[in-house]
Amino acid sequence: MNDLSPERRPVGAVAPDFTVDQNWAAYTPEEHARWDRLVARMRALLPGRACQAYLDALHTTELFQGGIPDMEELSARLQALTGWRVVPVAGLVPDEVFFDHLANRRFPAGAFLRSEAEFDYIEEPDIFHDIFGHVPLLADPTYAAFMEAYGKAGPRAIAANALPALARLYWYTIEFGLIEEAGGLRLFGAGIMSSPTETRFALEDASPNRLGFELERVMHTRYRIDDFQQSYFVIESFETLLEQAERDFGPIYATFAAEKAHAPDVVLAEDRVYHRGTQAYFRRPEG
Repeated sequence: MNDLSPERRPVGAVAPDFTVDQNWAAYTPEEHARWDRLVARMRALLPGRACQAYLDALHTTELFQGGIPDMEELSARLQALTGWRVVPVAGLVPDEVFFDHLANRRFPAGAFLRSEAEFDYIEEPDIFHDIFGHVPLLADPTYAAFMEAYGKAGPRAIAANALPALARLYWYTIEFGLIEEAGGLRLFGAGIMSSPTETRFALEDASPNRLGFELERVMHTRYRIDDFQQSYFVIESFETLLEQAERDFGPIYATFAAEKAHAPDVVLAEDRVYHRGTQAYFRRPEG
């Protein structure tokens, strides 16, 4: 899963934990300029939309100082805050390796930057998605503890043949989560905050459902990988999310194979509904 397409920048030897040398000096001036444009576009959109912990990290921890970050320097600043490091990888890594990195407070980040042709959309996670989207919240102690707890949950999910359930928790929180804050809804999922179009869609479009987070509900709900989400789940706080991640998932895993997963657009009678979506976007002819 860590093979790169031919146009990606070459990498050297891949270690047993699938890390590589970032080779920061090999980034071109054009790539650094492209990174800065990607960052500037999102920083213009996120105030008033992103959660405060994310915005605080952008402004006060000096995680981004212009140009593509050197992961060693970034890790030194992050480790002083929460003990996390960012490790470069060539691409996607096996599940067991991914969970081990998270469980040991290492976040694996792709070392390549999207091309100019992929400026607005890229299918695979690149360094912009991984670092701009994920890393700032790792400076928040509670969120950092949640990510570690998630990593530690991985081996049991694999052993229980319930990895899709745990993957849905990741998808609907770490990638596409919303949080109730400041009298409204804010973003914290990296997949949203690295996308200008989904930043607006997740909060402002009438199409998607916005539902209160409930662990079993999320683990039994399918998701979209090819488009915007039909439902977003809203947590109350990072403290409550951490409490949920530290629960015993065994009873959920025990019923996982026997229960039919909910469609990504369904609203259940017991759901806490912030907004019942029209799903109009998903009924368009090209949807």
